[in-house]
Amino acid sequence: MNVVLQRVAGASVSVDGEAIATIGPGLLVLVGVADSDDEAEAQRIAAKCAEMRIFSDDDGRFNLSLIDTGGEALVVSQFTLLADVRRGRRPSFDAAARPEAAEPLVSAFAEELRRLGVETQTGRFGAKMSVDLVNDGPVTIVITSADLDRPRRG
Repeated sequence: MNVVLQRVAGASVSVDGEAIATIGPGLLVLVGVADSDDEAEAQRIAAKCAEMRIFSDDDGRFNLSLIDTGGEALVVSQFTLLADVRRGRRPSFDAAARPEAAEPLVSAFAEELRRLGVETQTGRFGAKMSVDLVNDGPVTIVITSADLDRPRRG
């Protein structure tokens, strides 16, 4: 699973010109599901996102999480996060899960955020979406399953 977190002052998703989800301050979370992912992985990474200390405390230090701040999350499925660009000029998406496998995992991801107390909205799986956001910082963090499995240095 590959996830891109963007700290936002606000974000929304529209389909066919109609807003289907809107959040205030919090995180826009783009989620790419790989063939090898399962529900446990979706829950583990969702918890990491909710607990990631990327919001400033009163001293301006990154000491607060989405849970700490009461921020919202907007979860948007994005299979292109699994793009393999090592060869040629056209990305390969062979590592991305098929829609019938990916959709339940994106839902499990969003449900885990809700279970952790994060107000969570979602895009529409498989739809051509327009995503609007106001970056806060900007702060953008990339999380992959492989990153969480690697031992930490130092």
